[in-house]
Formats: sequence, structure tokens, C-alpha cells
Amino acid sequence: MYAIQKIYSIRTMSNYQISFAQKKEENSPITVDTLNVKKASLILRAFNHKLRQQILKLIDTHDKITVTEIYVKLRIEQSVASQHLAILRKAEFVNTERDGKFIYYTVNTGRMTELNQFVSELLA
Repeated sequence: MYAIQKIYSIRTMSNYQISFAQKKEENSPITVDTLNVKKASLILRAFNHKLRQQILKLIDTHDKITVTEIYVKLRIEQSVASQHLAILRKAEFVNTERDGKFIYYTVNTGRMTELNQFVSELLA
């Protein structure tokens, strides 16, 4: 038995909360926030890509690196590197730092720690 309640977030994205009854004798339902589940899945999908993992590893080995250095070292097109970096930025796996006309990328170690903790809790 479940109930669906529609909620609107600040960004005008629709959100649904699904409540599942734990047992018939209990009155407190379990509520699942589907918008947050969707956001979490996008974050996991951002990390679960071989090229993005290679990019993160490359950035980590160089401490900070430009998009030019990334696409040259990985032998990919500049547009491909930029698109994957945009996904990593959106998921907050990389930080950017502007120095003149160059944008340097660094790994967001705090976010990587959060990801590792989340996955460990999920699998426990």
C-alpha cells in the first residue's frame, strides 16, 4: 500500500513523495523523496563512467590541470573533455579555479569522501 503526494521544489521541478506502509499494525509510513533519489542517481551516474573516472584520476595525479592538458593526455577531442568536465562540475566532483584566461580543475576530495561514505552505507 502506498500513497503519492505531489510537491513542487524551488526550481519548479515536480517532486513526488511516496509513502509505503511498513506493516499493517503500524501507522507511520516510510516516505521516499523521489526528487532526492533522482539527484542521487545522477551523481552516481556522473561518477560511473570510465572516461570521467580517467579524467578524475588524471586531475588527481596533477593536483590541478587545464582542459587542454586533459584532452591532450587522454587523446580525446576538446569538446568531449569539456562535456565530461561539465558533468563532473555539476556533480561537484571537481572544483574550478580561474587564473587569467586559464581554468584549472582540481578534485573535490570532500565530495569524493561523501560519495565513498554514501556507497558504503548503501551497501552495508
